[in-house]
Amino acid sequence: MNYKYVIIGSGPTGLGAAYRLKELGITDFIVLEKENRIGGLSKSFVDEKGFTWDVGGHVQFSHYKYFDELMLKALGADGWLTHQRESWVWIENRFVPYPFQNNIKYLTPETMWKCLEGIIHNYKFPINQKPANFREWILATFGPGLAETFMFPYNFKVWAYPPEDMNAVWVGERVAVTDLQRVTKNIIFDQDDFSWGPNSTFQFPKKGGTGGIWESVGDLVGREKVKLNATVEKVIGPEKKIILADGEEIHYEYLMNTMPLDLFTQRVEGLDSETVQLAQGLKHSSTNVVGVGLKGKPKESLETMCWMYFPEYNSPYYRVTVFSNYSPNNVPDISQNWSLMTETSESLAKPVNRETLIDDTIRALIEDKLIESADDVISTFHMAFDYGYPTPSVERDGILKAVLPKLEPFGIYSRGRFGAWKYEVSNQDHSLMQGVEWANRVAANIPEVTMPFPETANAMWGK
Repeated sequence: MNYKYVIIGSGPTGLGAAYRLKELGITDFIVLEKENRIGGLSKSFVDEKGFTWDVGGHVQFSHYKYFDELMLKALGADGWLTHQRESWVWIENRFVPYPFQNNIKYLTPETMWKCLEGIIHNYKFPINQKPANFREWILATFGPGLAETFMFPYNFKVWAYPPEDMNAVWVGERVAVTDLQRVTKNIIFDQDDFSWGPNSTFQFPKKGGTGGIWESVGDLVGREKVKLNATVEKVIGPEKKIILADGEEIHYEYLMNTMPLDLFTQRVEGLDSETVQLAQGLKHSSTNVVGVGLKGKPKESLETMCWMYFPEYNSPYYRVTVFSNYSPNNVPDISQNWSLMTETSESLAKPVNRETLIDDTIRALIEDKLIESADDVISTFHMAFDYGYPTPSVERDGILKAVLPKLEPFGIYSRGRFGAWKYEVSNQDHSLMQGVEWANRVAANIPEVTMPFPETANAMWGK
């Protein structure tokens, strides 16, 4: 088979590229998907009891008009629910509103002072040199008190790597920087300080979970353009030829890969062994999603909550989403059921016992006062994704700079959450736009922005 454009993977990046090619009037393309359904890491699952689960706490907010218009086209105006973000941190047996650093008035006086003293220390002795890693960035931004109380333990639970192994380039708009004046005023006047950041309101599909969006985008692309159960075994770069696991050969002119870059380079013939070896240095963490379907109703304090962060070590999870609050259709019967979805990270630096994870999660949910009794649990779901988060490690940018250009002589471009390995542009909107911009580049010679210039892409938020 010959196609001008071949796309590996049918997650948001692959579907974004396919949709854009079709929009440009191009039909000479195919999407290869190794699974038996589309969606990549944005799929949703329905368990045996009728509870819907996502691959983690996806929420829909956007930096791009193009993305917003496509979402509207995919599900229609009445296919979405809009929520006010309400996120909290569970610490010292209490809920503290997020961003944590603006709401330390909720803590015990000792902890509050420890955090405040650290912020004051930073104002008195500012660190003017560029942080060499994420640990240094945390200390320079929050001070030692907030670092030890929240930022260090929480970030280790999320990333599954110590912060000194990570760079500080990815942070961008994702973390609210500490303002001594604001924090002090909140303490003295006992003020809450909730809404911050790019996703203070967000959307969620009425039906079908996050996966429902991408099923609809797949329909817009045309199902005949997606070849399921198509595992790419090998890419012979100099010949621009793909060999699938079933032996089928596909010739391409332009190839966009969204498979994890480390794994993909192992399959490309024509790449020098040094480049392949270098790509193996990219770090990632795995994601364990545990869904807990419950009978009854959530307690009053959880009725409007979206998600909660858990820095303490008694719980395996770092984040819990009240998933039934996102859409009543995420549970079999909203008058009788509700649901919690938890995320637990895993890596060689932070192993997880997957065998006991469901039991460990339920025990911690009771300890953390989210559920009252294990008797309320009527359904559990556990799915592990070996590639959950691309880690913005200290060596990442150097590796990408060396590896990505080596693919281009073979007409290969690697994009998306794990194809380009840039966490800071790997939300659903970013991922889709990486695909759209690749299509614009190869079909219309329009330069890309999102993948090469993450800061520019994120600065466009709200435009």
